[in-house]
Amino acid sequence: MESSVSFGVILAVLASLIIAANALVAMAVLLLILKNDSVSLCFTLNLAVADALLGLAISGLVTDQLSSPARPTEKTLCSLRMAFVTSSAAASVLTVMLIAFDRYLAIKQPLRYFQIMNGFMVWACLAGLWLVSNLIGFLPLGIHGFQQTTYKGSCSFFAVFHPRFVLTLSCVGFFPALLLFVFFYCDILKIASTHSQQIRNTEHAGAIVRAHRPPRTPNDFKAVRTVAILIGSFTLSWSPFLITSIVQVACQECHLYLVLEQYLWLLGVGNSLLNPLIYAYWQKEVRQQFSQMALAMKKGLTTCLLLLSPRDGGPEGRRESVRYITTMSHSELEG
Repeated sequence: MESSVSFGVILAVLASLIIAANALVAMAVLLLILKNDSVSLCFTLNLAVADALLGLAISGLVTDQLSSPARPTEKTLCSLRMAFVTSSAAASVLTVMLIAFDRYLAIKQPLRYFQIMNGFMVWACLAGLWLVSNLIGFLPLGIHGFQQTTYKGSCSFFAVFHPRFVLTLSCVGFFPALLLFVFFYCDILKIASTHSQQIRNTEHAGAIVRAHRPPRTPNDFKAVRTVAILIGSFTLSWSPFLITSIVQVACQECHLYLVLEQYLWLLGVGNSLLNPLIYAYWQKEVRQQFSQMALAMKKGLTTCLLLLSPRDGGPEGRRESVRYITTMSHSELEG
């Protein structure tokens, strides 16, 4: 009972942090999309939304962990909760794959990128992504072999879903996707090396002609670094859970469910907290947008405090306060 309450508290804190962090990143990215009209940022926004939904999904499990064992959860309700958690996690992983492919396409086909990745294509990719994610999440509800035959009332992932479901996802989705990531990144590194060599040769010749410059920009390669960190974080977070689940399928006598559900599954879910932190730290445009949001909040708060505080001079004094705040905000933005 004590361990269940402790796990519930950890789950509640993790869910709150995931929702808050991803909500901030989603707000910043949405403002960037409205400002720059960049369709590729829609994938980043979708990642924040998927991770926030995962945080919302696991928050529904907190009540079960903190309540007494006398209130068991119905198997159907538990299955629906775990399907929602799985579909949100699948959407997060598939979005990382989509971001990696988007950056790969921008570097591999820079002249045709905006023709291929137009608004219609972006929305079609996102619609297909959520369709596939929901199919993955709710797949065990339609296949009897992916369900546990017995249910004791305590809601958890392996209380309703059989480890062979995770085995299928690993063999069909996780490991092939990981190999695809490696292929993308190796090819991008090769392109980056050729790109740098072309720049060095052009500068050495002393004739940098704008028309013959490689059309790829340094921002494309910086974005690849962020994607590589996302992939590394995703791999380190989910690999222990998936590999241990495969061991559990192969070794029926092994009782690894406690380790899987209370430690390794929590590690995988924590990836949804790392994603917004990675973007907030490594992506320059997101950092700049956070700075602008912080300045706007500071300006609004200072304005409210000065206007509400008693000041000599009546309306003229308030107008002087507003002029002072405006001048201070402009100087901060220029700095």
